[in-house]
Amino acid sequence: MEVDALWNILLTTIIGFMAWWLKAQHDETKRVQILLNRTREEYMTKSDSNAQMDRVMSRLDGLDAKIDRILERK
Repeated sequence: MEVDALWNILLTTIIGFMAWWLKAQHDETKRVQILLNRTREEYMTKSDSNAQMDRVMSRLDGLDAKIDRILERK
């Protein structure tokens, strides 16, 4: 084989590997972006968060009142 043929094979291999790697990186970036968008869609809004927090606080207030009644009996 001549040097030109070996050089062409080497360059073709390197360019092919780079193209494959770039495609893999592009696909991974696309996958991560899809996951990020799903996370944003499922993320709780501020009003939902406030409603849940109010619910938890009312339950804690109820438990606090029960504990106070138990302590008053003793």
